[in-house]
Parts: sequence; structure tokens; C-alpha cells
Amino acid sequence: MDSVAWLRKLIGFDTTSRTSNMALINDIANYLENQGLSPWLVHNNKRDKANLFVTIPASGGQTNGGVILSGHTDVVPVDGQEWVSDPFVADLRNNCLYGRGSSDMKGFIACILAAVPSMQSAKLTKPLHIALSYDEEIGCLGAPVMLTELAKRNLQPQYCIVGEPTSMQMVIAHKGINTFCCEVHGKNAHSSLTPQGVNAIEYAAKLIVFINQLAQQLQSRADLDHAFDVPFATVSTGMIRGGTAINIVPEYCAFEFDYRNLPHMTVAELIQPIEDYIEREILPAMQAIAPEANVKLTHNVQVPALNDVDNQQLHELIVHLVDDEHRAKVAYATEGGQFQNSGINTVVCGPGSISVAHKANEYIELEQLGRCDRFLHELIKSQSV
Repeated sequence: MDSVAWLRKLIGFDTTSRTSNMALINDIANYLENQGLSPWLVHNNKRDKANLFVTIPASGGQTNGGVILSGHTDVVPVDGQEWVSDPFVADLRNNCLYGRGSSDMKGFIACILAAVPSMQSAKLTKPLHIALSYDEEIGCLGAPVMLTELAKRNLQPQYCIVGEPTSMQMVIAHKGINTFCCEVHGKNAHSSLTPQGVNAIEYAAKLIVFINQLAQQLQSRADLDHAFDVPFATVSTGMIRGGTAINIVPEYCAFEFDYRNLPHMTVAELIQPIEDYIEREILPAMQAIAPEANVKLTHNVQVPALNDVDNQQLHELIVHLVDDEHRAKVAYATEGGQFQNSGINTVVCGPGSISVAHKANEYIELEQLGRCDRFLHELIKSQSV
């Protein structure tokens, strides 16, 4: 099977993050076993999802060192989107293959699987590894589980290429992402007796305004990085819920926000001022009326940034493979920071465009699959006698 045939097959598996990815994982595992390889799986706690890892050893059976080719198997939902074709049936038109996950990021996985026979027939001087994860789209939950297992097995790959869609350009750094939920607990009352209540929505609004002010300050810091497509850290409130009825002072409101930090920035730089503001301004005013009132701030998702420190050899390898000196930095996050934090030098480079990811009628150009096929061919050559 070539990469197009593989992608057609992979799109046919509905691996939306809320569902199991086991049908896809088991199919790939069977394929690899039929190729004489020994893939291993690491499941989530419910055992309805799994990571897959397999090593194509170098000559002599060497399994340490080498390059990981990494991709996530889950995709985002299609709910509420207007698709021209069935999102889980690959549709080829105008030299593009349409389907959920075609660009993000089953296209890369398809190219990897199509290249497995070439990996096996090559006289590798260093091993090649394939790492497929679950639940990347909902917080990069699977990769840390897989990396823990790698450490248990004493496997120490040197490099990792995360194949997120970059139009086959090298991405050497990306921002981190942290998500938070802020719950405001006030006191209800009849709306004609507002002084007797603590309006949780209004106090949540004060916090949202304060967080927005912090977001504006981030844009004027002296340590911006203009190599990024968005050169400053961003904060955005994305969801809010609260209230019971128009004539009831609401006792509860919750909102969620995300913080996308530059690699050199910490979470504390944002959260400490918010916590200080809560302690100094919000809680005293609320508790003066209702001593039981409180605010709870929960850190839900933490995906580390990818930085470009100490990666020169890997960058030079990728430049050779893509024949392009450009080194991009992007605002979106990947599993790359997790691999890097485990001591594996990492870049992001894969087929397809991030601009069509997560959207209705997601697609990948056949030309991009061809470029990725050639990229992997050159990678195999670079790791061979």
C-alpha cells in the first residue's frame, strides 16, 4: 500500500477523541507484526485507547538512539460542521484527499506506514522508531504515558520528528498551552434584594476583565520573539457558564481560559498576578457579604512549549531532508515539548496545512503526501550505510 491508500484506510477509522482508537491501533499493529516487527501498546486507564510504539532495529539489532517518527491517532469532532462528503470516507477530488484527519495528522502516519518496507530493507546504521499516541487533541494526554514506558524499557532515541501539518517546513519551536477553570461561588438571593446576595457572574466578569488586561500587557513586554507568527504570549477566555434565572442573583459562575506562553515564559508569570488579585480585591468584597464565598482556580491542561535550544544537529538534518533553510516558530502546541522534556531533541515537520485542520472539508494535497514520501526516503538513506 502506498501513502494514499494508507490514508484512505486511516480516514475510515472514526478516532474522534471521545471514542476509542483501538480499531485503528490494532489494525496497524497487525500490519507491523505481519512485517516481522514487534510493536507494543500502552493503554489508558480504561483500556479503550492505546499508544503504539515499534522499533525498526539497525543492523546488528541496535535499538537505542535513532529517530522517532511521531503522530497522534485522534481527530477532532465533526459536530455542527457542513461537509460536502462523508468526513470518515476519503474523497479524492482536484488532487486533494478530503476527510477528517487527512491533514491533522493521519497523512503523516500514512506516509510512515507506507515507508515501513523500505525501512526494513535498508541497512540502517541507526534504528528508526514509530510512535503513535492517543488523545493529543484534548491535552496531549497519551504521549506522557508512552514516554514513561520508554523510560521503563530503557529505550533512548536521540531525535524525534513530530509530523503535525507544517506544509513540510521545519518548525523548531512552538508555544506551550495551559488551560484553567475559574469557579466563583457567591450567594444567591432574589434579584429585588441584590445587596443580600453575592453575584458570582459579576465577580467572574471582574476577573475576566483583569485577565484581559494582563493579556494586553503581554503584548508590550520587552522579551517578545518576532520569529513566532504571534510574537507574544496570549490569554483568551473561551467558555463561561452560570446563573439560574433572570430574577435570581447567581451563586455560581465558571469560566475557562487558556494561556499560550512563549518557551522562555512560565505559568507563574500569569497565574500569580491573578491569584494576588483574587486575594486582594475579589475575596474581601465577596466575603464581606457572605463569608462562605470563594474562588477556585484549577489548572486543567499543561502542554509544554518546544524550544530550539541545543538542536543544531537535528536542525541541520531536517534542512538537508527538506532542502529548505527556513526555521519556523508557531503559536500552536504539539507533543514536541513532551518529547523534548524527556531528553529527546525534537522538531515538527509534516505534510498538510494547519490552516485546514479542525475545519469542515479538511483535506491534504497529494503533492504534500508526495513530498513527505520523499522526505522519509531521504531520512532512511541518511540513517543507512
